[in-house]
Amino acid sequence: MAIFDFWKLNGLLKQFKYPLQYLEMYSQNPSLVISKATQIIKHNMNFVNYSILLFFLFFSLNASAQKRNLKTDTIKVYGECEQCKERIEGTLSRLGTYDANWDIDSKILIVSFDSLKLTRLKIEQKMAAIGHDTKSFQADLKTYAKLPDCCKYERFKKTEQTGIEVPPIKKDGLGEKKNSLKGTIFEEREEGILVPLYGALVRVINTNNAIYTDSLGVFQLFTSMPATLAISYLGYVTDTVHVYSYNEIEAVFKKSSSITLREVVVGGNPNTSYVSSLSTLNTLNISSKELSKAACCNLSESFETSPSIDISYSDAVTGIRQIQLLGLSGNYTQITTENIPEIRGLAGSFGLTFIPGPWIEGIQVTKGIGSVVNGYESIAGQINIEEKKPDDTETLLMNGYSNNMGRLEASIIVAKKLNHQWSTSFLTNTNGVFAKRDDNKDGFLDIPLGRHFNLQNRWKFENERGLVAQFSIKALADNREAGEVGFDPLKDKLTSQKYGVGMNVGQYAFAGKVGYSFPQEKYKNIGLVFSAINFNNNSFYGLHNYNTEQNSIHANLIYQSILGTTVHKYRTGLSFVGDRFNENFDSTNFRRQEIVPGAFFEYTYSPIIKFTAIAGFRIDYHNFYGVITTPRIHLKYDFTTSTILRISAGSGFRVANILAENTGLFVSSRQYSILHTTSSYAYGLNPERAWNYGLNFTHQFKLNNHPGSLAFDAYQTVFREQVVIDIDANPQQILFYNLQGSSYSNSIQAELNYELINQLSLRMAYRWLDVQTNYSGAMLRKPLVAKHRAFINMAYETLGQWTFDLTTQWISSKRLPNSGTNPVEYQFGTFSPHYIQMSGQVSKRIKEKWDFYLGIENITNYTQQLLIISANQPFSSYFDSSITWGPVNGRVVYLGLKFKIQ
Repeated sequence: MAIFDFWKLNGLLKQFKYPLQYLEMYSQNPSLVISKATQIIKHNMNFVNYSILLFFLFFSLNASAQKRNLKTDTIKVYGECEQCKERIEGTLSRLGTYDANWDIDSKILIVSFDSLKLTRLKIEQKMAAIGHDTKSFQADLKTYAKLPDCCKYERFKKTEQTGIEVPPIKKDGLGEKKNSLKGTIFEEREEGILVPLYGALVRVINTNNAIYTDSLGVFQLFTSMPATLAISYLGYVTDTVHVYSYNEIEAVFKKSSSITLREVVVGGNPNTSYVSSLSTLNTLNISSKELSKAACCNLSESFETSPSIDISYSDAVTGIRQIQLLGLSGNYTQITTENIPEIRGLAGSFGLTFIPGPWIEGIQVTKGIGSVVNGYESIAGQINIEEKKPDDTETLLMNGYSNNMGRLEASIIVAKKLNHQWSTSFLTNTNGVFAKRDDNKDGFLDIPLGRHFNLQNRWKFENERGLVAQFSIKALADNREAGEVGFDPLKDKLTSQKYGVGMNVGQYAFAGKVGYSFPQEKYKNIGLVFSAINFNNNSFYGLHNYNTEQNSIHANLIYQSILGTTVHKYRTGLSFVGDRFNENFDSTNFRRQEIVPGAFFEYTYSPIIKFTAIAGFRIDYHNFYGVITTPRIHLKYDFTTSTILRISAGSGFRVANILAENTGLFVSSRQYSILHTTSSYAYGLNPERAWNYGLNFTHQFKLNNHPGSLAFDAYQTVFREQVVIDIDANPQQILFYNLQGSSYSNSIQAELNYELINQLSLRMAYRWLDVQTNYSGAMLRKPLVAKHRAFINMAYETLGQWTFDLTTQWISSKRLPNSGTNPVEYQFGTFSPHYIQMSGQVSKRIKEKWDFYLGIENITNYTQQLLIISANQPFSSYFDSSITWGPVNGRVVYLGLKFKIQ
């Protein structure tokens, strides 16, 4: 491309014999000047230089002419409040003025405009047209009556205005008849399909008159006419609707479309990560756009930009990642896929790697106790993954990924809408590591070798009579090989020649949902959620074999309706969980069967806009532990539409799978012991029971016309019964025993989200944790949990669809398990050092179909020193790779490419 020559520009401009004449001509007929300039330039320059010069010429002439014709005037415009100010200034901006500032107290409007395009009289006419009187023009009665009550100023006598005397209009609206206004709120999906929105908020502006839509998007409220409604839903921009009659209305939240409905279209783009102001539970919604800010190869890597969840490696050898929520391990967080519990039991440690990132449409992270409808196992919270739906995803999506550690990954998704009722999709993923690396020279692989295959076929059926059905079939195989660099499984497996780890995992699942909404009773629906899963794991760790199998079935029947009116809603139903576990650790077998039928009832009370209460209770019967009761309550109070308080309390119950949930400890010489058993069932230990109490305060604001939000969380989890994993008593042992004494987790977090400038967003957070447990009579901080964490994320997106993301975290010191009885060279102190970790990514969208992304994890290349104790003698009694407090791998550079057809 040629470079613009400003000397050539100077010569060309000389061909304009009378520059001032052209400027004057431009003010009267700009198209004529541009046409003449074009003729001169076209014969002297190539296309690129011609385009650039034309742009600069147009810009300079336009600017000069505008300055010449600029006029500033003051006009008295009558109004009362901030809404009037927004209406007046917004209208003038759309009218084409350069600047407009209206003062509420003095009623004076200072406005600057192009005198060739606008006049003072035209501006005053426009003000009257929107309901605001001026000295020269007066709004008609009908237009004035449409203004909200807070905007209705005192009308004026004929001595002040145009000779027309107008009777005053009462602000209190006494005598106005109120009738029922009905309507339906929809969301537009692909191909123009309208889906009713449950829980959309419809509010009459400047009143407490508001209601949420029911399960089929329907609302009904009583109001006088005319009325202005504010409609909001989830992360969409709230918009207003002006209603003049009691005819039933429709409103549609649309992502993008040219279709115009008969009433009104409410548009907007959801935030990439947000807590909905409509949700009674403290649920963080993470969209696929937020996930694309990092590599996100699988679920375990999906929380890089979220300050609420910690991610770490379970050990320095196997490459398995684990999460922490509220300072507690991921075992205390219920993980579901579209509210189906697929990742639980023996699959808990591996399950985070089983859901590929490109398959994920969104994630909902609920802090604290969850809903009783989803089961009894939620204690610290719930993570629900929404996968791409057959009828609402790309026709074709391909994603390729590679990094400097030798990892390669590819995903392909193909979706097809067969007809107006049936749609299907195939989701595939494969990844592998084929090259050995030992950058820290400790003799062990930095990243396991292996292959992973994951397949899914989804089907969806939906008709116009309220029936919806979804089914999916999944199959995966995951094979990993880790350990010493020279390990050969054919020669060294289960021998003391070279230390090796092998994991061969398979899972097969069939799951589905069937739902029916009653056409004549839109508030009523019934649904069945079910799954059948087989999981098997054949592994070895050094000299130890670990072979497991789990077969599970799950069903949840849910019925939803109201009690009299939509102020009183309820959900009730029956559930069933059946698990068969078979674990073999060397020659020891742990086998058990759990049969848990249950019932639940959840009542929602929402009498006014400001307050909502959800009270739930479920009762389950365990075949060994008997009756289990889990009450839960969630309260929400809206001080204003932007300031919200949430309070929650409730209990949870779970049976610990002590071996599967602590496989990272297997990569050591530690010998496990189960102490003080109370039965022959489930390792002889008691089930875990806990109470969780939570508080969340959020405030949304605007500063310098940029949106922001401030959130404060405080949660406490108190265990009544718990299985203690004690690695402090002896560096060569793992002790499992029932809690004697107290165990708790306290979590406090403050988070600020703010748009600094257009397209540049800032997320800052600080979290404090106090997690303590009674270890054999002594209260100690839980090992390997940071007490303090500071988090900063900055994201910028250009108009050219470049996206930049940078995340910086400061992690404080962590308590390390006792190693005092080890030889001096194998001791590692009481606390780890604090450290800073940074990651970033740059991505570029090309022609709407291609996305290119380049990222770096652990930019500072900081890694934990002494990752593996006694690495040179892995079969000694001191070998241990499970004490991981910091980054395991150094700087990781990755490159990816996506292709999609919408």
